[in-house]
Amino acid sequence: MPAHLNKISSYENLKSLFFNNMILMFGGFGGVGTPPTMITSILKWGIRDLTIIGNDTGFPHIGIGQLIAEDRVKKVIASHIGSNPIAGRMMSEGTLEVEFSPQGILAERIRAGGVGLKGFLSEIGIDDPYLNDGKKVIEIEGHSFLVETALSAQVGIVFAKKADPFGNLVYDKSARNTNPLVAMASDITIVEAEEIVGTGDLDPEEIVTSGVFVDYIVPSKGVDWKWIWE
Repeated sequence: MPAHLNKISSYENLKSLFFNNMILMFGGFGGVGTPPTMITSILKWGIRDLTIIGNDTGFPHIGIGQLIAEDRVKKVIASHIGSNPIAGRMMSEGTLEVEFSPQGILAERIRAGGVGLKGFLSEIGIDDPYLNDGKKVIEIEGHSFLVETALSAQVGIVFAKKADPFGNLVYDKSARNTNPLVAMASDITIVEAEEIVGTGDLDPEEIVTSGVFVDYIVPSKGVDWKWIWE
């Protein structure tokens, strides 16, 4: 296989892609679908002052919440932070900037970034001073709309059930969540895969994310998420 078609890498080879004050986008919902070994590696590398973009802030010791608990994050763009009391405390103390977007709006902002749009119009939050604060309002046919700007990142980290060497991805049920959108909306997309299979081994009908969106693949050390919901 030509080298440019084989995207399998090691964690140490990816270290240079991460730096202080970067914008990092991540897949996951409450930790499920967030790449666990990538989070551990970012902690080990000492990366800090991150702006992170994703559905939520996980839990203090699960998912992206570990970066917040270790004071590595300066700003969060998410739909909620309620499952991570450390994030709530830091927001109240003024040590963590939080920008909230309703979940559907957040997903669409990420999708817009992935397909090359600058933003879109929405009526959601038009009468909510918290949600419309600082946003441009446009009038169309007698109706008011908020301008919701697209989101993108310098690096996006994604969790997949299976990947082939080119980066075609299959997800595991609800662990799919925002991962396909994050893969599209990042300048560099890194996939942590539970299983890496050979070229041609994935059923084309199962592939959700095309390898054209993926730059690097690393094997996951694995984690059992089932207990989170028990």
